[in-house]
Amino acid sequence: MADKDEVLKTVQDEDVKFIRLWFTDILGQLKSFAITASELEGALENGMGFDGSSITGYQSIEESDMIAMPDTATFCILPWRPQEKKVARMICDVLNPDRTPYEGDPRYVLKRALERAKGMGFDHYYVGPELEYFYFKTSEGTEIIDKGGYFDLTPLDIASDLRPDTVLALEDMGIHIEYSHHEVGPSQHEIDMRYADALKMADDAMTYRLVVKEIAEQYGVYATFMPKPLFGENGSGMHTHQSLFKGDENAFFNRDDEYFLSDTGKGYIAGLLKHAREISSVFAQWVNSYKRLVPGYEAPVYVAWSRRNRSALVRVPMYHPGQEKATRCEFRSPDPACNPYLTFAVMLQAGLEGIENGYDLPAPTEMNLYDISDEERASMGVNVLPESLGDAISITADSELVRKALGDHVFSRFIE
Repeated sequence: MADKDEVLKTVQDEDVKFIRLWFTDILGQLKSFAITASELEGALENGMGFDGSSITGYQSIEESDMIAMPDTATFCILPWRPQEKKVARMICDVLNPDRTPYEGDPRYVLKRALERAKGMGFDHYYVGPELEYFYFKTSEGTEIIDKGGYFDLTPLDIASDLRPDTVLALEDMGIHIEYSHHEVGPSQHEIDMRYADALKMADDAMTYRLVVKEIAEQYGVYATFMPKPLFGENGSGMHTHQSLFKGDENAFFNRDDEYFLSDTGKGYIAGLLKHAREISSVFAQWVNSYKRLVPGYEAPVYVAWSRRNRSALVRVPMYHPGQEKATRCEFRSPDPACNPYLTFAVMLQAGLEGIENGYDLPAPTEMNLYDISDEERASMGVNVLPESLGDAISITADSELVRKALGDHVFSRFIE
């Protein structure tokens, strides 16, 4: 991790002229302003002031002064910018004028959830989100650039250069990439980041979305994380693998259990299932999100868990059965246009609620839930996610869990 002196030295050695300070609004839109290198030392010491009343979900106009405090651990040089007179970026925590954390900052919402996990004895909340996206010829329409399918090698399409260049840019920014491939839909792609602690991963997810768009623009095409841009084709998801660790030990793992799940792992999954409908408006926050969450595609809408069945909301992958480090749950309904800070926070809080209150985990549902009737699903006690954003928001509005997870300030503004 870089400290203040290392950052200042790098800026000097690498001829960095501008530093972009990033933070997010309540809906996960990236906000940024630039300072010159000569201002950096003061910014690292005191932060930089800005008008919070103009940011979605932030302050009202009479209490608008905010401070962006750069996190030195997030310093990196932007690889797509000119390499003379370089441009770097740092992600900021947002503070009140008295230097206390601003409760409307999504990054702080996630930090609060991580504090709760720490208080319960968990040192790491690891997440590995898989963000899918589409390439289109322009931002004006949905003309595709390839007709590939899942894992297709498409040698003549532009994306065979696009993806590797995007991976290289991400790795230049300190993001560990595991693999990249063509997804199920035409012109749909995925680059998978290696799992990391949730705060770093939320920062990385924001970075990933921008890098994908920047490199696409260099190739003269448009990348979108819209959940369902093409009718009749798969939408884009953000399947999120997650686990809790105590030191180096996976708290989800139990060698003697038939599912290799500990009581902690079972309680966590039960929490996700019980609160899934309440947190739906956070992980699927756009009108378009609910065009993706319909039966029959890979987007799960049925509140159940399984091991290999991808029609269930939560899956416990069986790639490496019985391997302690690999034991995790995959929450399959978030989409890549969500706010990752808030999404990771509400998932963690739902899981911790299940652990703390000893929720019972129902039996796994291994059949394809799309193939059975509504009556059969109801008799099995399998609930369904909300069918529209309006439904999702009204369910969230009554949720004590989400109010606790987001805090009163963010909760009321998010609902609004």
